[in-house]
Amino acid sequence: MCQYDTFEKVDMRGTGMLLKKLELESVSLDELWALHERISAILSARIKAEKHELEKRLAVLDRGVGALVPPGEAQMSNAKRRRKYPRVMPKYRNPQTSETWSGRGKLPRWLVAAMKSGRKMEEFRIGEGHGARSRQRS
Repeated sequence: MCQYDTFEKVDMRGTGMLLKKLELESVSLDELWALHERISAILSARIKAEKHELEKRLAVLDRGVGALVPPGEAQMSNAKRRRKYPRVMPKYRNPQTSETWSGRGKLPRWLVAAMKSGRKMEEFRIGEGHGARSRQRS
C-alpha cells in the first residue's frame, strides 16, 4: 500500500477541500477507470477555461481586445517587412577556386589572405566585359 492509497480528511493545500476516507485498494478496476475518466474530463475542461481566460487577458495586454491569435501564427501587421534587394553581380574573383565576391559586406577570407601576402585588391577585379556578359545571360 502506498501513501496515496488511503485519504483521511486531507486538506488539499489550502483549497479548503476535504477528501473523505477513500480506500482505493478495494475499488474495482472498472470503477477506478470511470473515476479516472471523470477526473480527466474535469481537468480538461478547467484547463481549457483557464487557457481561454489567459488568452483574453493577453489579448487585452497586447491592445488587441478580442483579437486572439491562434498559436503558431505570428502577427506581422506591426512589424516592418524587409525590403528585397536586387541581386548584385560579383566584382572580384579568386583565380584559384573561382569564388566570387560582390564587393559588399565583409571581405572574404581568400581576399584577406591574398592582401596579407602583398597582392592588391584590383588584381582580383573581374573585367567590365565579363560582368556585362554575365548580366545578359541571367
